[in-house]
Amino acid sequence: MTPEEKRAQRLQLLEDEIGRKLRDSEASGELMAAPSYGKPLDLGDGYDATPAELRMPMKLLRDAGVVPHEVAMMQEAAALQARLDTCSDAAEASELRRRLVDLRQNLALRLERLRVNGTL
Repeated sequence: MTPEEKRAQRLQLLEDEIGRKLRDSEASGELMAAPSYGKPLDLGDGYDATPAELRMPMKLLRDAGVVPHEVAMMQEAAALQARLDTCSDAAEASELRRRLVDLRQNLALRLERLRVNGTL
């Protein structure tokens, strides 16, 4: 038996096992009791909103525990905004506001470049 035939046989066995489990779940009513039964899956992870050419790189980053640069920028902007909201010193508030505006502008430009070109 060739390696391709062995692989095809293993896949068939796996498909058969999955099919058996689905039939058992359906027969017991477990499958139809699921809240998402009969509805499209909503993974809620942004996969569908991510351009196709960026899905694999983003998945690799996520699996490696690395936050994309744009997300880090958004987190930094939120932290600056929180500091600005509680700041009582006018000079410090002015500096925080300047940094926040610069950061948001830089982020907006990166996101627009990504939207238009599909690349940074």
